[in-house]
Amino acid sequence: MQPESARVAWHSSKVSKQSRQLSNGHRSCVLWFTGLSGSGKSTLAAELELALHELNYRSYMLDGDNLRLGLNRGLGFSQADRSENIRRMGETARLFVDAGFITLAAAISPYQADRELLRNRFGQGEFIEVYVRCTIEECERRDPKGLYRKARSGEIRQFTGISDPYETPVHPEIEINSEMLAVPESVSILLSYLRSQGYLPADRKAGE
Repeated sequence: MQPESARVAWHSSKVSKQSRQLSNGHRSCVLWFTGLSGSGKSTLAAELELALHELNYRSYMLDGDNLRLGLNRGLGFSQADRSENIRRMGETARLFVDAGFITLAAAISPYQADRELLRNRFGQGEFIEVYVRCTIEECERRDPKGLYRKARSGEIRQFTGISDPYETPVHPEIEINSEMLAVPESVSILLSYLRSQGYLPADRKAGE
């Protein structure tokens, strides 16, 4: 019996990714924010999305929690489910990159192997790993969702950093220390990187 994948084929659009990028006035890519729960990934991604929007660039944020409420509903927190969660999120990000968007994906993404698989699904230079570094002590102090407290008490199992591992990125394109840097400074660093690497054109004022 043939696998089901043998019955389907990729249908190419008549509008290329390059044409969409040209219309948008910038290259497309995904900035993949990884780090412990409470490190500030989603906060930073949301602020960067706002800054890009105010500069009239096409961007969209994909948040790991948000996707678990819809596309990834039903997935748990076993290693297999975490990997599938990241795979689906990555495939969604690929569609946005193909559409010409600067895509901001924020998810713990604890396993190095999963992040490498993601990178290999994107074209050269389209995957930018952003490691939001923060000690677990500081993440526990912040604990915006009360998850560390529940993990310590045994209410939550398979919690990254407590009962499940977090594998620190080996060679991220960008590292942001969220304990040392304020959010506006971090956003400025990310925008500077995008400009210096040719993803964005010369500086543009908000509203132009």
